[in-house]
Amino acid sequence: MKWTKFRIKTVTDAEDIIISTLYEIGLEGAQIEDKVPLTALEKEQMFVDILPEGPEDDGIAYLSFFVEQKEDGSLEINGMPTDSETVVRQIEEELAGLRFFMEIGEGSVTVSETEDIDWINNWKQYFHQFYIDDLLVIPSWEEVREEDRGKKILHIDPGTAFGTGMHETTQLCIRQIKKYLTSETNLLDVGTGSGILAILALMYGAKHATGTDLDPCAVEAVAQNMEANGITRDSFRMMIGNIITEKAVQDEVGYECYDIVVANILADVLVPLTPVVVHQMKKGGIYITSGIIDTKEQAVREAVEEAGLEILEVTYQGEWVSVTARRPW
Repeated sequence: MKWTKFRIKTVTDAEDIIISTLYEIGLEGAQIEDKVPLTALEKEQMFVDILPEGPEDDGIAYLSFFVEQKEDGSLEINGMPTDSETVVRQIEEELAGLRFFMEIGEGSVTVSETEDIDWINNWKQYFHQFYIDDLLVIPSWEEVREEDRGKKILHIDPGTAFGTGMHETTQLCIRQIKKYLTSETNLLDVGTGSGILAILALMYGAKHATGTDLDPCAVEAVAQNMEANGITRDSFRMMIGNIITEKAVQDEVGYECYDIVVANILADVLVPLTPVVVHQMKKGGIYITSGIIDTKEQAVREAVEEAGLEILEVTYQGEWVSVTARRPW
């Protein structure tokens, strides 16, 4: 299977209107390339990874649309046969119309051919089974080796946007959870993503877990990973919403009912989260945070202490930091 790629050079301010306009002629699923910095919400939804400073935004954007080729090399859009020359003409006509009332920049269109690429699954070549101390983490598409049978195994299928356990911040959280976990632990995982931390806690004997996330896609990711690890639905409650700003989410999560709250998120999110989520913790409850680049350690420490929590320990792996604290009795 091959694809024909139509790539448009434009400006960032015109991205949305061009995508919407070309959708009307049957071009869907635009790939956007620009240098626009991430918004605060987008950073929250990326959970832990601190991106390096990118190049300065120059206002230029590239929009790429992919159309699957038929066996004879022809194209089909909206159920109608077509060819690349016709599609280019249609794109150019639409862009010419947009120029009458807005700036679209260069507006050039280039055409290229790509080999068959599975955009959803191509990243899997980079994720293979590995150990976190005595825990074997293995993706759903790999088999457990004979010599590993009988060991503690976490089966994880993170999807395209969620954690695998390979990141240092996740490993820091895992070690702290194992340290403070008991058979009576009721755990809250803020920014649960693939559910890896909550599922792991349940595997090590926690009584119940609740996960919150901003991304609705997390629901399916969590459900699949629960099933892969034999976690029953009555032991893991999942909800979508912003616990920092949404009172309804805070109410549904519940107050003073968690023995451990874990948040593996960006430091800039942990700062406003901490004074809120402290109310979800039981007295004597443990607060485990990570996703903290070393330059942000002090800011998180201050937020934790200002929320009335006692810092128990700070652990490090590479340039990443985990702060563990307790709510006073």
